[in-house]
Amino acid sequence: MSIIQAILVIIIAFFAGMDGILDEFEFYQPLVTCTLIGLVTGNLTAGIILGGTLQMIVLGWANIGAAVAPDIAFASTASAIVLAMGNLGVKGVGTAVAMAVPFAVAGLVMNMIVRTICVGITHAMDKAAEEVSFKKMNMWQTVAIILQGLRVAIPCGLLLIIPTHTVQHMLNAIPSWLSAGMTIGGGMVVAVGYAMVINMMATKETWPFFIIGFVIAALTNLTLLAIGALAVAITLMYLNLDKKGGNGGNGGGDSNTGDPLGDILDDY
Repeated sequence: MSIIQAILVIIIAFFAGMDGILDEFEFYQPLVTCTLIGLVTGNLTAGIILGGTLQMIVLGWANIGAAVAPDIAFASTASAIVLAMGNLGVKGVGTAVAMAVPFAVAGLVMNMIVRTICVGITHAMDKAAEEVSFKKMNMWQTVAIILQGLRVAIPCGLLLIIPTHTVQHMLNAIPSWLSAGMTIGGGMVVAVGYAMVINMMATKETWPFFIIGFVIAALTNLTLLAIGALAVAITLMYLNLDKKGGNGGNGGGDSNTGDPLGDILDDY
């Protein structure tokens, strides 16, 4: 990896770390971060596949109250760096996915350290507020955000210091049974992440749509783009029928069962 590529990767990691806290531009999402790192390192296809796979895993990760989820930013950047330095292409995606989970836990520890430091920064901002000094408040706010960026950029920079051939040797030294097991484990983590999302979204009204989508995906050769287009069409049909049912009148809904679509179908 050239110096220019390494600098670009560190910049991507820095912005991913900052946006992981800002949560404004979704720059820290694996699909974005891994794709960008794959682009600057010449592993675009592998980066997109890795990003898409990790995106399915982190769908179920969320901060709830004081419970902080594993760090998405460091997991995606570090695993993408390992994939790029290993120079295994698409074949190394499974290993990179399996390594992303430990990276996420390590990132969580670093996140906790930075958040602890930010407690002192918060007190400094409180003092600046008492002094009615907006300049100092903005300065401390900027310092806190920069620390979050460095939290990801510095470890990623340390990963880049490791010689490429050393990383390649380590990855090639992994036994085939372990590599296959890590790939299977990574796939299971993806399924668990998506199942968590379904568990949050699933209702008696949405389950039929999940079943339809699963059957279409399993029994046809349609691409994800085609299935997505069908999903949009079904959604528009449902919303249109729901709107008519909510208006009463000719569209139905007079039976007032609480299910506008069911009322319309009964009227037909």
